[in-house]
Formats: sequence, structure tokens, C-alpha cells
Amino acid sequence: MATGISEMSFHATTRLYAQHFCTASPFISPLRKNAKVNQRRSLHARSWGISEKTHNFQKINLSQNFQSRKKFTECHCQQASDIANLSHDEANSTWVQDAVNKVSQVLGSTNGKSAIEFENGSAKHGEDPTLVMPEPAKDLQPKKTRGSSLVEDEAWRLLVESMVYYCGSPVGTIAANDPLDSNKLNYDQVFIRDFIPSGIAFLLKGEYEIVRNFILHTLQLQSWEKTMDCHSPGQGLMPASFKVRTVPLDGDENATEEVLDPDFGEAAIGRVAPVDSGLWWIILLRAYGKCSGDLSVQERIDVQTGIKMILKLCLADGFDMFPTLLVTDGSCMIDRRMGIHGHPLEIQALFYSALMCAREMLAPEDGSADLIRALNNRLIALSFHIREYYWVDMKKLNEIYRYKTEEYSYDAVNKFNIYPDQIPPWLVEWMPIKGGFLIGNLQPAHMDFRFFSLGNLWSIVSSLATTQQSHAILDLIETKWSDLVAQMPLKICYPALEGQEWRIITGSDPKNTPWSYHNGGSWPTLLWQLTVACIKMNRPEIAERALEVAEKRLSIDKWPEYYDTKSARFIGKQARLYQTWSIAGYLVAKLLLEKPDLAKTLWSEEDAEILNALNVMVDPTNPRRKRGKVLKKTYIV
Repeated sequence: MATGISEMSFHATTRLYAQHFCTASPFISPLRKNAKVNQRRSLHARSWGISEKTHNFQKINLSQNFQSRKKFTECHCQQASDIANLSHDEANSTWVQDAVNKVSQVLGSTNGKSAIEFENGSAKHGEDPTLVMPEPAKDLQPKKTRGSSLVEDEAWRLLVESMVYYCGSPVGTIAANDPLDSNKLNYDQVFIRDFIPSGIAFLLKGEYEIVRNFILHTLQLQSWEKTMDCHSPGQGLMPASFKVRTVPLDGDENATEEVLDPDFGEAAIGRVAPVDSGLWWIILLRAYGKCSGDLSVQERIDVQTGIKMILKLCLADGFDMFPTLLVTDGSCMIDRRMGIHGHPLEIQALFYSALMCAREMLAPEDGSADLIRALNNRLIALSFHIREYYWVDMKKLNEIYRYKTEEYSYDAVNKFNIYPDQIPPWLVEWMPIKGGFLIGNLQPAHMDFRFFSLGNLWSIVSSLATTQQSHAILDLIETKWSDLVAQMPLKICYPALEGQEWRIITGSDPKNTPWSYHNGGSWPTLLWQLTVACIKMNRPEIAERALEVAEKRLSIDKWPEYYDTKSARFIGKQARLYQTWSIAGYLVAKLLLEKPDLAKTLWSEEDAEILNALNVMVDPTNPRRKRGKVLKKTYIV
């Protein structure tokens, strides 16, 4: 940054200022009177046409046992969103520099207990916008509207009822809101990946406040401390989810405050940190700017810093030789052991999309030059790697079938030493003459030939796949409709793991039995990614057909999380009902098909510079195709 403010100093400034204003200001002190908060919530709920009873899920039972994190993010949402709301020019102001100097003294103190002394008027800031009750979007009233269906009206009502409030303002939607489910587990939390379709639905409807709040609050929860503790999140990591808790204030038994309690994977099943949370956060941030026209959020110093920290975490040097992102099993939407450790397509597609979005939003400055250079290099290498080595169709499959093995040279055809016997029998019969797809994973001597829907669809949306490949993926979906869509869109992967293979790869996971959950289950939320991809390729009729299939059952079945069996005939045996992203996925698909032009805010066009670089790389006359000592820099593809 122009001021030379370090990332750690800035984050410390934001949090220390927030804590000061939260405790010192009489206007924005911690919420000591729940009655006042509940009154504001009730007013907001009534303005949306919802009864106060609907929001009972927000009232936390203090007798409920839960293990507190060492540090909660205290109730300073209003202050943090206002303090850091500065342009790069404004960052040169005296009070910010003074604050950073004071924070540096705190961070450099030997006892670690120094406090920043604030004088009256030392930190001037404008009126806090979140102290004024926001006006809800009038067109989101959960009532019958002209041209809408009863299913659509019900979906909007359920989505509004799933909203979570923090300090009186909406900050997200819970994962599931089944009133008859007594065993909530973590489905009463706000998940970053789950909120994406909810956020997009609100954006498309013109309701921007909840998305803006979500972006800024999750930014506050981002891990920003470098640590060597294997049980602590790495710097730049976004949490998988967070929960709004009401806790008693120290020293006052009758007073309580609201806190944000994030989960970085410490409490998750399997204890796996989420790789995709930060990538989805960047994608939603760009969508917010595109839909609302408000670019001030992405231009803020704290938001710019948050983007850079996510990128640095993903672009960090490691032992891997490939441009793809190396991750552990269960680190994305498929959050249990399913044999996708290594370089799963879903993460690569989201990684590529996040890099494209970040490059578009990063402010040009001296401190960003190296990061943007590394970002561009990775985009080119990643694009070539996925398009060239992950793609399979009948032609490519026949090439793999005739591979020679144990090749040693820079010009080897079988670069990953894939043995032809790895081609599964099901694929030989299943692959259509017209169509193809990007395989699920690629590592030395291993190709995961399963079809993963999210990775393929988002490769279309982000332009990671070529135009020809994008059409071929949609051709495959049409040709294999009975396998991938059947009675409920859309299969998360195909085919399911069965028999001994299922026992070894999943560890005999009782939830991931064949054709259930992540192992070949059908997920209605994938409908919105399918719709964006189809509209982008000017083939909306595919999404319309899938939407008609979904509308027949979703409302009747109470909006399940997923469906079981090969043809998706049954509601998932452990599926939650009134799953929010099933509701939101349907609404996004419905809105986009009604107004296809809105989909342009969600996809990325193919970049001319990347395309030119790829053309040079595949040019047989280009000397850079062969590795030589004269080349100071080459792309590892």
C-alpha cells in the first residue's frame, strides 16, 4: 500500500479501533439490552412480512453447552465496517498512520499487554450507516406476485426466514431451517459456500445489504496471524462457517452481548480446513460489485488486504510441481473422504475463477505488482494444464488407451505415466461419441475419470474450459440426462463408488453409501451453476428443462439437501429438510432464466492475453515448448 502499512498492522488497527469504539462509545456499545435488539429484529421482520416467531432460531439458549473459542470476534460489526472504509488516498491521513504506529508498539511490546490510549477526537469517522435501520427491498415481500409461482413464493419466504442477524443487521443465512429437527449439529450456522447462492439470489433481487454485511463480517473473521501451530488456521484462511452466539458480559450477570464464533475446521467432521471458502468469498465480492454497482467495498484497504492474503495463501511455494492447487480430501463441497485428495477439479475451477476475479478487483499499486505478475503466470499455466491434461472425450480416451509408459524426457507424451489399464470399464461404455468432460483429478500415475458436476460447470462459467469443451460438457449432460439429471438435478458426481472400492476410498463411510450424499447423490443446489453455464453458452433450454424437473418435487419434498438412488427417486436418508442452498439454488435459476442478461455478472469471459499465451504455447514452431538452458523462465505445464 502507498502508506507502507503492513497487513498485520492494518488488521490490528481495525480490530483495536473496533474494540475501542464498541466499549467507549455510548452509541455503539456492546448489546447490553437484548430487548432493544429484539425490538429492532422484530421491526425488521415485520417490514418483510414475517412474524416474530419466525426468528426464534436466532435466540441462543444460554444453557446450551458449547466449547468457547479462545477469542471471539466481539460485537463491533458497525465500527469495523466504518473504520476501514477508506480509499488508498485517504489511507495517508494522519490518524491512520498514528494508529498504525501505536499498534506497532503494542505488537512489539515484551509483555503483550500494552493498550492503545485514545484521546477525544483522535479517530474521526462519519455517521455509522448500520446504526440506521435499512429499508428492505419491497419486491422481496413473501407474498404472491404477478407471474410468480406458488413454489417460487414459498422459496422466497423460506429464504427470508433463514436470515441470521448480528447487531440488528442481516449477515447471512443458516444452512438449514427445519423446525422439526431437534439435532441441528452445525446446520444452524452460516457457511460461506452455502451462502453463495443465497447471496446471489439477494443480489439479483436488488437486496444488497445482507451481501455487503456478509462480505465484511467474514473478512473480520479471516485468519491473519502467521502461526506455526498445526492446530491453528494459516494466514489468509477464511472460516468454513460462523455462528452468532449470545454470551454474558464479564462482571455483569444481567448483561449479554452477541459474538461471531467462526469454525475453521476445528469442529468439523474430519477436522479439515476449507480451501474453497476464500475462493467463493472473492467470487461473491466481484458479483456484489457487478450487481450493485458499488465498487467502494472492493476498493477498501481491508478488503484489498483480504484478497491479497487469500491469493498469497494459494500461490505460496510448496513441493508441488504442478500449477494446480494441492489440497487434502474433503476440503470443498465434498467435505468427507471421497478420494479427491490431490488436485480435484472443483478446487481448480474455483481457484481459476478466483484468480480472474481478483485480478479484476486488485488496485494497481507498487505493492501489488509482484502478486499480479504471479497471478497472471498461474492463470496461463493453470489454464493450459486443465485444458490439455484433464480433458477426455472419445478421441482423448483412445489416445490414453494407446499410451506408452515409463517415458523419460521433456517431450514425453504420457507425462504423468498413466497406465492404460486405469481406464474404467464403465467409461468405455458410457462416453458418448459427441461430448466430453474434465476428469475429477490428476496426479502421477493416477487419473480419476469420474464426472464431477460442480468442477465442470464452473469451468464453463469461469472460462477455464475452451468454448468447444464447454459445449461438449453440455452435450454430455444432454446425452446422459437419465444418469446426471434423472428425477432431480444434479448428480454431484458420476458414477458412485461401490463394493470394495467404496470401502477402501471412503473408509466404509455410512453416509456416503453408493448413490447417496457425496457419493453419487443428487443436489438441487447445483441447479444454479447449471443455469449460469447454459445461459453463457446460449443454451438455456437445458437449464429450463432441468428446472421443470426440480419444480415438480422440491416444494412437495420440503426442499431436501440431497436425493438418493441412481435416478434420484428418494429423499436422502440423512438429508436435512428446508436446506437453504437448495432453496436459493432454485431461486437463482428461476431469476436468471427470467432475465438472462443478469447472468453476465456471474461469469468471466475468456481473457485475450491468456488465449494468446496459450496459442503460443501450443504452436509447434515455438522454441519455448521445449525446456532449454537458454530460457530463464518457463511455464510448468
